[in-house]
Amino acid sequence: MVEEQNYYKKKLQEVQKHTELKENAEEKRWRDTTLKKWNEKTDFNEKEYTNSSDIKIKDIYTSSDLPADQEPLLGISGEYPFTRGVYPNMYRGKYWTMRMFSGFGTPEDTNSRLKYLISHGETGLSIAFDMPTLYAIDCDSKRAEGEIGKCGVNVTSLKDMEVVFDGIDLSKVTTSMTINAPAAVLTAMYFAIAEKQGLDLNKIGGTVQADILKEYIAQKEWIYPPEAHLRIIRDMMVFCTKNAPKWNYISISGYHIREAGASAVQELAFTLADGFYYVDMGIKAGLDPNRFAPRLSFFFNSSINFFEEIAKMRAARRIWATVLKEKFGVTDPRAQMLRFHTQTSGYTLTWQQPLNNIIRTTVEAMAAVFGGTQSLHTNSYDEAMALPSEEAVKIALRTQQILAEETGIADTIDPLAGSYYLEALTNEIEKEAYRYFDKIESMGGILNAVKNGYIQREIAATSYRRQKRLESGEEIMVGVNRYVEKDEKPINILKISKEAEKIQLSRLKNTKETRNVEKVKKSLDALREAFRDEKKNVMPFLIDAAKSYATIEEISDVGREIYGGWKEPVIV
Repeated sequence: MVEEQNYYKKKLQEVQKHTELKENAEEKRWRDTTLKKWNEKTDFNEKEYTNSSDIKIKDIYTSSDLPADQEPLLGISGEYPFTRGVYPNMYRGKYWTMRMFSGFGTPEDTNSRLKYLISHGETGLSIAFDMPTLYAIDCDSKRAEGEIGKCGVNVTSLKDMEVVFDGIDLSKVTTSMTINAPAAVLTAMYFAIAEKQGLDLNKIGGTVQADILKEYIAQKEWIYPPEAHLRIIRDMMVFCTKNAPKWNYISISGYHIREAGASAVQELAFTLADGFYYVDMGIKAGLDPNRFAPRLSFFFNSSINFFEEIAKMRAARRIWATVLKEKFGVTDPRAQMLRFHTQTSGYTLTWQQPLNNIIRTTVEAMAAVFGGTQSLHTNSYDEAMALPSEEAVKIALRTQQILAEETGIADTIDPLAGSYYLEALTNEIEKEAYRYFDKIESMGGILNAVKNGYIQREIAATSYRRQKRLESGEEIMVGVNRYVEKDEKPINILKISKEAEKIQLSRLKNTKETRNVEKVKKSLDALREAFRDEKKNVMPFLIDAAKSYATIEEISDVGREIYGGWKEPVIV
């Protein structure tokens, strides 16, 4: 275990050696003779190739682009540093979980979609929530008007969650919930349903995103100041470690960081920096990282630059294992493993020529599989315009099934390992990530870097540069700035009926009329005292409030009353 403050600076110096390489004689001979003659003959005009991280791409890669000690950087699958995969037999033992993003309209709509996907071979549930739910606002609030069920399912109280999971045995599925600011409230509701089904919490498996740091960085959906949210996450970590050991209480998310405009390196670096913060927070709460770290999962974006994405995922595993072992003293190999879910890119989808999105998603899904993901969501071709239709989501699921069953890419472990280009790119991405870690550490850590706006400015600058490249034509998007078609025919998209809002308002009205008002008040008063007392764990009180059918806004308002809100710094 390394205690000194400049750990990342020293680590950067170490990994830089892996990329300080020289051109070998044979490569120089080829470039000065064969390539030069060919370029002169064909009147070739060389341009500079870079990826999303502005890493320059060579014309050819050879053994000289790899360090002499490359093999220890790779290891073997299932062994430290896990570059080649976290499990010994990877997809030969079990395919990745095919976890399609669901959730729209009313709880009844979502329940129907979940059952539809299960019937077509989905192996894990994944639920999106609408904007009112994400901001912990009840459906009868004026702020919720017009947004009910539009970008996910609306959940205002435990009554809604009961409908979402009606007829679904929670002991036979794992559920991923994409929610952050009120993540502890939704987790409390999920646990309450499990108890209603007669299940012990130690039998419940799944994931809640809960990664509030990336909200301040990218998605901008928070309720309280950072310190308040982090206290609640700490309490979730402690409670779940003791009571729900199969529940992944944080899915540390790079996906939204990437969607906000970050490069692959920035997604990797900022996501892992968030993860290191949560590890440190758990240790300070008195938890053994060998016990709680296995419950930290990750969520990465798989974008269109095929090799860059694969290299990013391989570098992520190596960095995570190395830092947990060296800096945090983690000795259990299970706790050193970086396990992650992947979703294909949303920002590469286009509303122009939307069927092209099937091809984009397929390439991105292949990158995720070659990168060793543990579960995968493939975007539907119509998601640039709306939530996916049944037809589109079935094609997206079939894309994964074809990759798994027909292509042979899952037949061997880490099939691209040893590629000069891929290994050199993995080393380069690793180095650039450590460069960010060093910078963040010099600022006093990721929380300070977020609160002073440094991370947000870095992403904004990268996003601006990419937009300029698209507008100039330097970067191509088929159907957008090249091969454009006029008078495109519209496609059928999913439309959320206004009836969804009426149904939700009616259910909430009925819930408030039939619940025990005194029980609600008592549970919220107890929660208020728990929020005020740092020594109390808030999770049992959140579960009690959920069971009393207190609404998501009523529960969250207790925190708003105590903690207040937060405004991020102006990004210039």
